[in-house]
Amino acid sequence: MTDSLKDIRQTVVDRARTIVVKVGTNVLSREDDTLDEARFDALAEQMHLIRESGRQVVLVSSGAIGAGIGLLGLERRPDDLPHLQAAAAVGQAHLIRRYDDCLNKFGLRAAQLLLTANDFRHRGRYLNVRNTLRTLFEYRTIPIINENDTVSVKEIQFGDNDRLAALVANLLEDPLLVILSVIDGLYDGDPALPTSQVIPLVDRWDETIKSLALPTRSRRGTGGMQSKLDAARMVTAVGESVIIANGGQSGVLGHILRGENVGTLFLGQGEHLPAWKRWIGYSVAPRGQLRLDEGACRAISQRRKSLLPIGVISVEGEFHKGELLMLVDPQGREIARGLSNFNSQDTRRIAGRRSDELESILGQVHYEEIIHVDNLVLLSS
Repeated sequence: MTDSLKDIRQTVVDRARTIVVKVGTNVLSREDDTLDEARFDALAEQMHLIRESGRQVVLVSSGAIGAGIGLLGLERRPDDLPHLQAAAAVGQAHLIRRYDDCLNKFGLRAAQLLLTANDFRHRGRYLNVRNTLRTLFEYRTIPIINENDTVSVKEIQFGDNDRLAALVANLLEDPLLVILSVIDGLYDGDPALPTSQVIPLVDRWDETIKSLALPTRSRRGTGGMQSKLDAARMVTAVGESVIIANGGQSGVLGHILRGENVGTLFLGQGEHLPAWKRWIGYSVAPRGQLRLDEGACRAISQRRKSLLPIGVISVEGEFHKGELLMLVDPQGREIARGLSNFNSQDTRRIAGRRSDELESILGQVHYEEIIHVDNLVLLSS
């Protein structure tokens, strides 16, 4: 590894106040779907080392369903939701107990947080999650987060724990997200080919990077390289960095802390956003869409202005005042997201109109802009 790359990696680690570690089901499980006890011991020791370095650590852990499959003696992962939830209910208790037993050797306790997507969509619940984590940091605890698979249905699922880990990283200050999988990092070709090599550093996103994610998923897990790249994009878009590495490598987190050439480092790309704007841009699902003309697009993206009614071409969806909207250019490409000052009915009435016309259309109004710049987030292309 060149000195410059080592310096980059060490700078990224030194800047991080919290290491968010995501560990996948395949990292934690043997081939027979039982938990790999030695892997838990190794993770606990490495998380202890992170704490000893003066940083906090949060673990986003898959494995509940996988553990339940083994404990229930199932021959394969169930296909239907009730049996998946039953496996999660059995497996989660075993999973957290195993973590707690391992962490106790280092004077640490496991703190369990089971979340659904609604915990991030609703501002109050989102803040409660963040406040709980901050309070747990005051004690000798390791927050261990998983999706609440026992109650999650399609409408409130994250999709995979890679996305959950990205959301957790984005609600914390100065995080480094480390995604541990059974692959050494992002390869420049098919990982099965001997000519393919791990890319040590991704300092910008383009179509080439996206094309390197093969459309595959692991046998036990729900994600693949595409979901890991999506998670990395969410975090780097707000100015933070991500490392994808092999969780089966001995002492992998220690190697990362020392700035060594482990896995693929994705450098933060976008403007460093405060927590409020991270929530707007990357934690909430939009409830509607506004198509803008070219002038409005330039005002928002180049001059960082608020969105005025005159720049809106069309309105899609039904939404209330204060809900999140997607902003697209005339070609339908998403450029920003923001919180609306008007409901969908009133937005349709004032779309394309001048600000001085609003009172004659709606009566007394408190805003002249549909979305104020303080509640608007530009999305990285």
